[in-house]
Amino acid sequence: MQLDEVMQPDTALLESYEKEGYLLIEGLIEPAWLERLKTAAAEFVEASRSLSQSSKAIDIAPGHTSEQPKLRRLVSPVDQHPTFWEFALKGPIAQLACSLLGGSARFHHSKLNYKWSEGGEEVKWHQDIQFWPHTDFSPLTIGVYLAAVDDEMGPMGVVPGSHHGRIYDLYDSQDQWAGAIQDKDINRLELDKAVWLKGAAGSVTVHNACMIHGSMPNDSDRGRPLLLQTYSAIDSYPISNLGANSVLGGASGTVIQGPSAQRISIQGRDLRCAPDWSVKGGKAPTIFGSQQQKMM
Repeated sequence: MQLDEVMQPDTALLESYEKEGYLLIEGLIEPAWLERLKTAAAEFVEASRSLSQSSKAIDIAPGHTSEQPKLRRLVSPVDQHPTFWEFALKGPIAQLACSLLGGSARFHHSKLNYKWSEGGEEVKWHQDIQFWPHTDFSPLTIGVYLAAVDDEMGPMGVVPGSHHGRIYDLYDSQDQWAGAIQDKDINRLELDKAVWLKGAAGSVTVHNACMIHGSMPNDSDRGRPLLLQTYSAIDSYPISNLGANSVLGGASGTVIQGPSAQRISIQGRDLRCAPDWSVKGGKAPTIFGSQQQKMM
C-alpha cells in the first residue's frame, strides 16, 4: 500500500481497523525517513556505552556493558532527538494518526523498544489503556519496525477484535501493579486467534489501546527496534494522576492538524471547556477578571 493511499484511507481500511482493532501496513515508511530514524536510534546506543545503570532517558538491560550494549528502551524519543520529534508530530505517522482518528489527533507519548538480540525480553499479554487512561477509548499506538522482523525476533502479537471486549485488571494476586493480565484470566483469552505482526523494515503496525497484545522474547542474533507513537482523538484527554499521564514529556497534548475545539463529552452531555491556559502564559484568570473583561 502506498503512503498517499493510507493518508486518505478508504472505507475498507477504516472498517478493518474498527472491527479488528489493528492494522499491519507493509513497507509504509520510505527509505529516507527510515535511515534518519535508524541513525537517531543508533546515537543512543552509542550514548549508552558510558552508562552502568539506566538513566532517565535510556533503559539498559541486564548484561549491558560499554563493549556490548544492551538496551531495552529509549524513553520519550520526541523529547530526546529532533528527528523523532519531527517524525511523530509532522511526519507520515502523524498524518496516518489523523486519517484514522477523523482528521485531527492529539499526541500522547512515544517510546523506542530496542528488543535486543539473544534475549530481548518478553512482553506479557496486556492492554494499554490501563497504563494511561483517557476520557474515551480512541487512543491508538502506531509502531514502525526499524529493522525487518520475523518469527524468531519476538514480533508483536494481537488478538483481533479484543478491543471490543473486557478491560482486564493488570494487578497481580497480591494487588500489586504487574502491567500484565493475570494468569487466572489468561484462559479467557482467545490466544489461538493471535496474529503475529511480522514485516520488512519500514512496516507499520497500528493497535487500539484496548487491544490485547504482547510479544515473545527475541532469541535471534538480530535486534528488533520498534518505534512507537500514541495518539488519541482530538476530543479525547488523558486523565491526570492516573498511570503515566502525569509523567509524560513536553510534547504530550500537542494537537496535530488543526486547533483543539476544547470540547468534551461526559455521560452523553457535551460541554465546551475553558481555554488551555498553560499555552496562554501559564496563568489562569479569575472568574472576576474573565467576566469583567466581557463587560468592558
